[in-house]
Amino acid sequence: MDSSGARDYFVDLQARIVADLEAIDGAGFGRDVWERQGGGGITCVIEEGQVFERGGVNFSHVRGGQLPASATASRPQLAGRAFEVMGVSLVLHPRNPYAPTVHMNVRLFVALPRVPGVGITAGNSEAPDFRPIWWFGGGMDLTPYYGFEEDATHFHRSCRDALAPFGADYHPRYKRWCDEYFFLRHRGEPRGIGGIFFDDLCEGGFEHCFALTRSVGDHFLPAYDPILRRRKDMPYGERERDFQAYRRGRYVE
Repeated sequence: MDSSGARDYFVDLQARIVADLEAIDGAGFGRDVWERQGGGGITCVIEEGQVFERGGVNFSHVRGGQLPASATASRPQLAGRAFEVMGVSLVLHPRNPYAPTVHMNVRLFVALPRVPGVGITAGNSEAPDFRPIWWFGGGMDLTPYYGFEEDATHFHRSCRDALAPFGADYHPRYKRWCDEYFFLRHRGEPRGIGGIFFDDLCEGGFEHCFALTRSVGDHFLPAYDPILRRRKDMPYGERERDFQAYRRGRYVE
């Protein structure tokens, strides 16, 4: 397993997405290339643009000395391992209430091999503690404030197309997972119209899982760009903006 190819892909994906969004908006994203102990990233943010009220498209690649508890809750055997995680995440809030908010992320998580320990010889490279344990995750989901059937159909079709080359069972499973993950249980309602969501993807080998994750990332712009272009210039008034602000409160819950 070589994570450098994944890093190169994520950096390129961020650049492609930002370039497309800048072409639509006309305003540029602010870029912050940052580094800290254990990693770094590229943060791209737009505020008060012509199309986007606020949005961020971020890449990060960080390392740590010990996996967080959330990562070992279902994997207690990995407790204490060092790790690296990398990926792209974005949230975009258009100004026009008829243009939906969107979220997407794709990521790779790697639990790094342990140092040689008691009862395991360093020469035994097949021992589980001496192999990196990796998994991919990600997805995309759409949150309209005013729904249009053609937009919903297009978005879900794009999600289906992203997963279709890898097997017929992926889309219904990841669509259901997304519906469950973004359901606001205390309100008894979904956050939006859903999309796809997946985590712990490791079956089929690294190249298979990386290809699926790339396909999800590569289908983001075909899924969202046409919807945004259809809705960004629709006329609206104060009533629509008030309703947008009201519904955005659900987004952070």
